[in-house]
Amino acid sequence: MVGGGEGAFIGAVHRSAARLDGDLELVCGAFSSDAERSRRAGASLHLDPERCYADYREMFASEREIASGARSYNDNEGMDFVVIVTPNHLHFPVAVAALESGFHVLSDKPATVSLAECRKLSDEIKKSGLLYGLTHPYTSYPLIVEARQRVAAGQLGTIRKVIVEYTQGWLADAVERTGNAQAKWRLDPAKAGPSGCFGDIGVHAFNLVEFVTGLRVTELSADLNRIVEGRVLDDDGVALLRFDNDASGVLVASQICTGDENGLRLRVYGEAASLEWNQQEPNSLWLKHAHRPTELLRSGVGHLGTAARYHSRLPAGHPEGYIEAFANLYRVFGEQVRARASGSTHAVADAKVPGIEAALRGMAFIETVVAANESTQKWHAFPDVSL
Repeated sequence: MVGGGEGAFIGAVHRSAARLDGDLELVCGAFSSDAERSRRAGASLHLDPERCYADYREMFASEREIASGARSYNDNEGMDFVVIVTPNHLHFPVAVAALESGFHVLSDKPATVSLAECRKLSDEIKKSGLLYGLTHPYTSYPLIVEARQRVAAGQLGTIRKVIVEYTQGWLADAVERTGNAQAKWRLDPAKAGPSGCFGDIGVHAFNLVEFVTGLRVTELSADLNRIVEGRVLDDDGVALLRFDNDASGVLVASQICTGDENGLRLRVYGEAASLEWNQQEPNSLWLKHAHRPTELLRSGVGHLGTAARYHSRLPAGHPEGYIEAFANLYRVFGEQVRARASGSTHAVADAKVPGIEAALRGMAFIETVVAANESTQKWHAFPDVSL
């Protein structure tokens, strides 16, 4: 793991998710650029002090020796892949260094801080032949996978309208000025990139829409806001979307919605039916029909498809949520790594980890939203990021 040390939020989430199935082990880390802080973080996780590094380059060099057998360590139990949980500006250099050292990469989003960097990352992945995953955990909730399959099966008919909202209230006050380290770096363009709110949570909403509907955004219009005085990055905004089947959409993302917790809500409207899902009630999926009663689909129940059952862990009525969805990404990525090592193929329908295509589209979305906000032109074409 690179990052995720003292005071970090997402590193602990990743570690909890990775441990859930009992088949992945954290063996080393560069948890901080400060050697002592990295050592303390590793000690708190009961790691060998020799494998708690102060620098990710040092870690890759050392772990490459262990993995190759050049240096003996515990029967050559070397690192198989690296998890990147740093602030955004380090995602690209760490990923490239890992790939160059021969390690698969699982990275927090966004993959980079610019589309140009993301294109370079794509080239590096192709050149290395290694696996790359991006942690968009909302795509791994069982009922989101079920929603995707039902849309693909045509149960909604032609998609006409999509509405997605992701609202939080934790930045309603200027907490970045009162010692909140998570807020401080997320609102610093040198570390977060060109967008605050849309780079942090708006990109999740965008990824979720394209994952569930199977559609691709072709044009967008955007209005970003800096509600709290003194901020240089957006903390609120809205984007209008046009899709490749001529459907329209609305994407709302805001971190200044006072009192909101993690309000990710998706509605997809087709000509025959619609569906609705709310991340704060993730075990329910509403399927609404034009001419018959509304259905409530629940996770863990036998009428769900194969992929949704694969992503479910508990019997019906036992709530599953964020950690379990994150763990689904780790399970699939771990299976992919093992399959690659053994020369076999990992093949479970719709058991996917978002990869470089999602990374490219996410970064293209962020940059296009920022450009659209700064322009008087109404509609902006989505960049061609095809692989």
